Amino acid sequence: MTRLIRSLSSAGTPRAPRASGTSGTSGTAPGSQATGFTYPDVGATRSPATLPDGYHHLRHRTPIGHGRDVFEAAGAAVTTWRMHRASGARVHTEAARAEPGVRLTVAVGAGPLEYGVPCEVVWTAYEERRTGFAYGTLTGHPESGEESFVVELRPDGSVWFTLTAFSRPGRWYTRAAGPLVPVLQRRYARRLGRTLRKAVRD
Repeated sequence: MTRLIRSLSSAGTPRAPRASGTSGTSGTAPGSQATGFTYPDVGATRSPATLPDGYHHLRHRTPIGHGRDVFEAAGAAVTTWRMHRASGARVHTEAARAEPGVRLTVAVGAGPLEYGVPCEVVWTAYEERRTGFAYGTLTGHPESGEESFVVELRPDGSVWFTLTAFSRPGRWYTRAAGPLVPVLQRRYARRLGRTLRKAVRD
């Protein structure tokens, strides 16, 4: 979504880091009203087949490779922010990896031209065949919704990356952008998939 943000605004948003040290499969229960989030359906990306109504839905899958080594490398790249950073985004947070409650700012640009959007990790999955996390939008984000980034090791040994999101405009300029917003979101999802595939091969 950082490409969308760069296209729509040049204003800045303060950084808002907060670290958390929990691990395992955990997070906010779907539909709970968590403080600071800009949407009511917090945690809904845990069930990607049944995303909430009233939002634009995005589901994008990318084949990454084959085997446990690829799965572990891809999972680490996703949950330690390396995928996002390699795609061109700046991730500002004090946390070394994704855990529920971690706050981060995802930004583009640099110096006085940097523009960042605040998010908070909603849930994480550190499982035998599934690794990833989701973050939700906080006050100051131009969109309202949630996005998950999950790596899966399937029974046939193939490794897949899935981005799932639901969102709706949160500012006048994202409302004004209309149908351009989903196009940019899909483009960003494809970029992340390509970036992750390259990262595990390097």
